[in-house]
Order: sequence, then C-alpha cells, then structure tokens
Amino acid sequence: MRRPFRGKASYSGEAAIASAWLGLAHSTFVRPILARAAQHTHRGLSVNTSSPTSVVEDVTEDGHRPHWLRTTLLSVGGAILALGVVYAALVAATGDGIPRGATVLGVDIGGQSEAQAAATLTRVLGPRASAEIDVVVGTEHVSVVPADAGLSFDAAATVRGQVLHGWQPSALWAKLTGSPAIQPVIVIDEATLAKDVGLIAADSDTLAQEPTVVLRGTTASLNPGAVGRVLDQAASVKLIAASYLATAESVVLPQVDAAPKVSSAAAAQALALATSAVSGPIPVVVEGISTTIPAAAVAEALSFASANGVLTPKLDGVVLRAAIAPAIASIETLGNDATWDVSSGVPVVVPSRQGHGVDPDQLAADVLTVLGRSGSASRTVTVTVGTVDPKLTTEQAVALGVVEQMSSFKQNFPYAAYRVQNIGQAAKRVNGTLLLPGQTFSLNDTIKERTVENGYTVGYIIGPGGVFKEDLGGGVSTSATTVWTAAFYAGLARVHVQAHSIWIPRYREGLEATVAWGSFDMSFRNDTTHAVYITTDMQNTSLTVTMWGTKAFDEVQAQSGARYNVRPFKTIYDPLPTCHAQGGEPGFAIDVYRVFITGGVEVKREKITTNYRPGPEVICTGDPSIPPTPTPTPTPTPTGPVPQ
Repeated sequence: MRRPFRGKASYSGEAAIASAWLGLAHSTFVRPILARAAQHTHRGLSVNTSSPTSVVEDVTEDGHRPHWLRTTLLSVGGAILALGVVYAALVAATGDGIPRGATVLGVDIGGQSEAQAAATLTRVLGPRASAEIDVVVGTEHVSVVPADAGLSFDAAATVRGQVLHGWQPSALWAKLTGSPAIQPVIVIDEATLAKDVGLIAADSDTLAQEPTVVLRGTTASLNPGAVGRVLDQAASVKLIAASYLATAESVVLPQVDAAPKVSSAAAAQALALATSAVSGPIPVVVEGISTTIPAAAVAEALSFASANGVLTPKLDGVVLRAAIAPAIASIETLGNDATWDVSSGVPVVVPSRQGHGVDPDQLAADVLTVLGRSGSASRTVTVTVGTVDPKLTTEQAVALGVVEQMSSFKQNFPYAAYRVQNIGQAAKRVNGTLLLPGQTFSLNDTIKERTVENGYTVGYIIGPGGVFKEDLGGGVSTSATTVWTAAFYAGLARVHVQAHSIWIPRYREGLEATVAWGSFDMSFRNDTTHAVYITTDMQNTSLTVTMWGTKAFDEVQAQSGARYNVRPFKTIYDPLPTCHAQGGEPGFAIDVYRVFITGGVEVKREKITTNYRPGPEVICTGDPSIPPTPTPTPTPTPTGPVPQ
C-alpha cells in the first residue's frame, strides 16, 4: 500500500482585508458626512440626523442638494475609484503564483508557478530524498536506500494547489503577507518498507535459544535457553517512515527481548525423560526371541523437537531396528522402497520389495512408550512381526514420470572445513528428496535447524551492515543457491526466494538464494504433472544439484539485464582483534528474466528483481584519517636535595 502524507498550508487573511476596507470606507465618507452635518447644526440650520431612505431626500427648500453633500459624494466616489485602482494594481503586481516566502523543508519557492516550484524542489531536494538513511541496530550501522525501501518524495504533489489566482481578498492577503511552510508529500510503500526492515532484522537479530537436551554417549545434559534480542519491526517501519526527509541524523531502531518459547519446567521434564531413556538397555521380545536395544543406540536414535512450548521426544526407528537386526535376522526378510538409479544419466526405477519382519516406525512408537520407566520389567517391549509394505511401490514410482533430467546446476566455492561440513550436511539431507505434483519444497524443513546436534558447525554469515560474522551453519546458503538455481532451470514455481543482502561475487547476480532459521526460507513448488526427484553431489569445493522428472518446457533460460541504481561501498576500519577483513562490493539492482521455451518459441517470461545493498570494505586497522591519541609525557621526578 502506497500512502502519501501531506501537510498543507492554509490562509485566513480575508477577515483582516474586509476589516481594512470597512475602516477605509468609514474614514473616507462616513466620517466627513457626520462632520458636515455637525458644522451645519452649529450654523443654525436644522438637520435631520435620522438615516434617510435615499440621498434624494436630503435636499434644501428650493429643491437643490446642499453644496457640502455634493462635494462629499464626489469625494467618496473618487476615493472608491482610487481604492479600486490601487487594489487592481496590487493584484497585477503580485500576479499568479505561490505566495512569497513559501518554503518546503527550507527551500524557497515563493512567486514560482507549480511547474517551476516542482522543478526547484526536485533539483534541490532530490539528492537529499535519494540519499541513504543511516539506521543503527545495536552497535551496528546499516544503510537504507529510500528507493529500495519504498520511500520517495513527490515534488509535484507537494506544490499542487499552492498557486493562488484571481481577485479574492484571501489570495491577495497571502501574497502580501507571505505563506507558512508547506509540508512535503512523501509516498510510502509500506509493504516494500516492511520487507526491507525484515532483511535488516534477518542480519541483525539474535534469536532466542530454546533449551535443548544433549546426549553424549549415554549421558544426558541440558543446554539452557537464552533470551534473544530482535528488531521491533513494526516500530522500526514507523520510525524510518517518520524520519525520512525529517532529519539527517542516524535513526536508532528499537530492539526487544525475545524469550525462549520452551519454559524451564518443560526443559527439565525433557531432561528427566532423556536421563531415564539412556539409563539402561531396552529389552525387546520378537517372536519369542529376547534381545535388547543398547542404551547407546537409544541415545543415538533419540532427539527432541521444540513445538508449542514443549520439547517433544522422537525416535529414529531405523536406528533402533538396526540395533536388534542381528538377533532377529532368522525371522526377517528385508524389504525396500522403490527409488531411482541415476548413475547412467537416465533415471531407472529400482523396484520395491515387500518385507517381513519388524516395522521400524512401529518399533519406535512402542519403545517411546517405555522411555520414562525404570526397571527392565517395566521397560520391556513386545514387538510383533508382520508384513512390511514399501512406502513407495514399483508401480507408483513408474507412474510418477521420473524419466529424464530436468536440470542440473553446479556451484563452486572456496575450500574451508566449515563449508564442507555445513554444505555437506545440507546436501546429505536434500539428496533423495521426492517432490510430488503440487508439493512445496522447503529448504529449512529439509536441512533442519543449524545446530551442533544436527551436524552443523560455526562458519561465516552476513551480519548487520553487511559485515561478516561467525555463527552456526555458515555456508549453508551455498546449498540454498544451488538447489534454487537447479529448480529455476527446471521451471518449477518460485514460492519464496530471498537473495543475500549484499552480492557475493561467486554467485550469479540475481540468481542466488539464502536462508535464515526463524526468519525466512527458500521454497518452490512442483507445479508440473509429474514427480521431481532431487539428487546432490557434494565435493570439497563444489555442490551439484540435479532435478529429475519430466520436462514441462524444452528449455528454460536466464537472461540478465544491466545493473542499475548502483551505489558505492564504504570502508570500515576496525582495530579490534575480532575483526575479519573483507573486500567491498557496490550496491545495485538487477533484473533477471526466466524465459520458458517450447518448440523454439518463447511461451512465458518471468521477471525477478533483486536489490543488493553495498557491502562494506573492512580493514582491520585503525582509521588513518583519525590522528592517534598522543601518549602523555610523564612528569620527570625531581632530583637533588629536598627543599626545607
């Protein structure tokens, strides 16, 4: 929604002008008439001082008007004519235009036409209206580009209706006495501004840390939650809008505490359950065969998910079943789901097979019911053996239409141990994803929260103001970029794709993506009539993502426009030992078009616009333009005899 804000000057001098005219008329002809009447009374003449019905009534006995009356009437007529001439001269002298002294944010536009005034304001205030707004989040400075944030100054609307015309007393009064300041018309695209503030929050927020249960071996411990500090986005939108063109000072955005959703009591309850769960093995009876799930296997299979203010336990049935597999091998026939072998470059269905034995999901559900109990008798689980049907049969796999490569994209990256671990962990979770027609792929849901427990480590991410900082899961955005670009060329529907706030040169401009847990996701929808099977190939310096299915188009192309709205980067000097040097990148906007081609003919085109903020250059030294603080010279210690 675009909302114009305007304060318009008003004029109220008409009463003053009317009063002035009445006073002038009174002094010109009313007062002289009364004075003449008084003179004739003193001469012995009888004068009727009551108001006549007309001037004709006031005559002498011989039928003629008195000489003094004729003189007075001629004087009055002349005075009125003179006043009219003066008024006309004032109207002609002041002319049509904005009243003198009228200003907009200190810029004088008095006497100008609307077109002239709009041009003056555009020339003088235009640079100020497009200048970056410095906002402060905590201790970090972030630049907000008005054009990117949906903020603009409308010079034409500001002066519209301010020009006064004609003979109205109010118009003349305003022209003679001057005009109060005219408020600028500012247009605010609230949705765009809110989106820009959301990007600032994604870079600056420190989210609340939910308490987590940690299992190392067979020892359970609790990592307590921590209060986070996040941007008050609604208040920040209002503050930036109110500050635009109103001040040149930095705008300090408000932050608020973000408390964990899981209470201490709920976390303590989860810890007690975990401690009981790994306190000993779980006895299992299968078709008369007694075996156990070791405590270490229970610990490996057990995890807790934060939802609705509690930590909910979850068991991996595959891990539990593997722990008892040797003991029950004689009574089991393993089965498997259908899948695809893509090693030849063409997907080939690997048939499903029905199994007979223990269902991993049922085993997990049965074991979950006894985790909180003590004593082996009360923790014993009796498991039934039966037919284990595949979740995806051969017939179903064939019908899904996974018959060809739809797209493949390889993203290179510089080697770093944290990248290999984090990107590799994400790639492992994405590999083998089957997206049915109409389903939406969510990267956050697929690769899970970036925690140590989920296999992630500390790496570099973009922080406030475009300065890189360390955090868990750094580098995962490479997986977001690679998966999205493969989906782009496969022609799948874009649901939510967020580019980095600053451009990172190893990525193609406008055709890359990032994610932030708890802030925004990367998602796309399978809008084809067939399934899409996703595979990954992870190397130490590259990730390749391939989409398999049935092409809806012969080809999908990416066509990039030229950069526009280019802004220079700034240089930051940081002498602190925590500084991480980085090169600067300009801010700019770019349009990328996704072009769909069938039979050599373009059938559809999508425009994707990306706005990058300038990425600062960071130099890990003190600012050379600031002279160092001189070291004080110590006062010499006096020597010689102490004076008495």
